[in-house]
Amino acid sequence: MERFSVSPMSFFRTVFKNRSLLYALVRRDVVGRYQGSMAGLLWSFFNPLFMLAVYTFFFSVVVKSRWGGGTQSKTEFALVAFVGLIVFNLFVECLTRAPNLIVSNTNYVKKIIFPLGILPLVVVGSVLFHTVVSLIAWVLFYLICFGVPPWTGLVFPIVIVPLVLFVLGISWFLSSLGVYLRDVSQVVTVLTGALMFLSPIFYPVSSMPPRLQIVFHLNPLTPAIEFSRSVLIFGRLPVLAHYFIFLAVGFTVAWGGFCWFQKTRAGFADVL
Repeated sequence: MERFSVSPMSFFRTVFKNRSLLYALVRRDVVGRYQGSMAGLLWSFFNPLFMLAVYTFFFSVVVKSRWGGGTQSKTEFALVAFVGLIVFNLFVECLTRAPNLIVSNTNYVKKIIFPLGILPLVVVGSVLFHTVVSLIAWVLFYLICFGVPPWTGLVFPIVIVPLVLFVLGISWFLSSLGVYLRDVSQVVTVLTGALMFLSPIFYPVSSMPPRLQIVFHLNPLTPAIEFSRSVLIFGRLPVLAHYFIFLAVGFTVAWGGFCWFQKTRAGFADVL
């Protein structure tokens, strides 16, 4: 059975060597989603803008909610919730697509020269594109309602790095596992549905009982959502110690997922 390197440097070399292919695949994935529609890529902007308008109406008119029972405006609550949804959608879309990633690209498995390891990165790159578009919609809405966002929002790309590493590692793991266990995609769909209510999207962690707060902090989405809100809305930089712990966890999960993928990929052709 052929062996593949599990060294992180081997992955970086593969990505650098195939950077043009990676760009082409990400671009094809983004454009292919809206292929045949009249608006084309504009839907990637209209969708988050429409959802933000819906959330603003729902929370300001129907629910009349305020963040943590504070004195913020109802529109600000919608903006706070939408930041959580931006992070949540990044995480969930990558996870739900991962189990079928190799199975739906069997033609690549038979080609020895094709770098299978970049397929999860293609999905992450495509999802990051839509994350950026959603963030642009959020910024425009913030400008209209409150003016210029806090300058700390400039570090949002850095803040989101640990989550990207984490989701990349999970994507490698699930894409490999999905080859051998076809029920994985169904399990992931159920778990991600529950995860939406177990993540601090529509409520702060501080509003939960102290015992439950410990459980919520074990959720990888919790630090990502809280860090994102801190820099985008509240104008606070995350605590460096907490950030680097999350970064170390993200790197560990990414490397572990890559090792699993490399160790199991030799059997893909036999199963498929």
